[in-house]
Amino acid sequence: MGAPGEHEVSRGTWAAVASFVLWGVMPLYWHALKSVPSLSIVLQRIVWSALFVGAFLLWRDGRGWLRSVLAQPRLRGMLAASGALIAFNWGLYIWAVNAGHVVETALGYFINPLLNVLIGVVFLRERMRPLQWLSVAIAGAGVLWLTINYGRLPWIALALAGSFALYGLIRKLAAVDSVSGLGVEGAYLFVPALGMLAWQTAHGDSGFDQGAWTTGLLVLSGIVTALPLVGFAYAVRRVPLTTVGLLQYIAPTLQFVLGVFVFHEAFDGTRLVGFVLIWIALAMFAGEGLLRATAANANKIAQPD
Repeated sequence: MGAPGEHEVSRGTWAAVASFVLWGVMPLYWHALKSVPSLSIVLQRIVWSALFVGAFLLWRDGRGWLRSVLAQPRLRGMLAASGALIAFNWGLYIWAVNAGHVVETALGYFINPLLNVLIGVVFLRERMRPLQWLSVAIAGAGVLWLTINYGRLPWIALALAGSFALYGLIRKLAAVDSVSGLGVEGAYLFVPALGMLAWQTAHGDSGFDQGAWTTGLLVLSGIVTALPLVGFAYAVRRVPLTTVGLLQYIAPTLQFVLGVFVFHEAFDGTRLVGFVLIWIALAMFAGEGLLRATAANANKIAQPD
């Protein structure tokens, strides 16, 4: 596949922004399901998202959509690996939230973009301009400050960040349509997840016995899960990981706003220092990109074809 054009990069950037906004406000959704066991929520996410995406692909591409992807052994293996990574990420995240490690999960989503930037530069040979390097360094200082003041090795945060960074790398390298790739991931996970969910339902642990509202939210979790993943997979195929990495700060920033102003979680001046450093880095990165885009457009106007 050739390098994406300017319009594709623009669409990919907007897809990334929309995905990260959805992920940022998603704690509101999972908070409404706090009475359901964590494992049940994960299984419901897998089953309903697989059904939702599979039905869409069947309508769009017919019955051959899965066969065409699985006919490619390398691609098949890559999507099996990415499916396992995203299932692990979901499971650890929901377990950590229900176990009272919300701060550490937020830290993980701040570390994650830095890992994406590192992967983009080291493994994909993506290049960054000096001001971008400075913004990454400032963001890294903010994350380091938050890590040090957390008081211990944040293994949950590191595992969340690492699993999603590797997921993003695989989906960037996998030459597959974003929705089809998600459909194959779901196909790999569907049967084991459905079996475990059936066992939980038989033992009254699936959440289906908690009323129509909870059941509806569990079913809709498939769409809520699929939409940002499709957007993310679409974006990483068209936008440099260095850009995607820094845009990902949108999600944990929104989570921060929800945590402080909606859920009224503790937030002191020490943590504020780390957040301010990250916000400064974001402002620098966005401002540099805007200035370059403005200059490029001005050159096009000055030098018409």
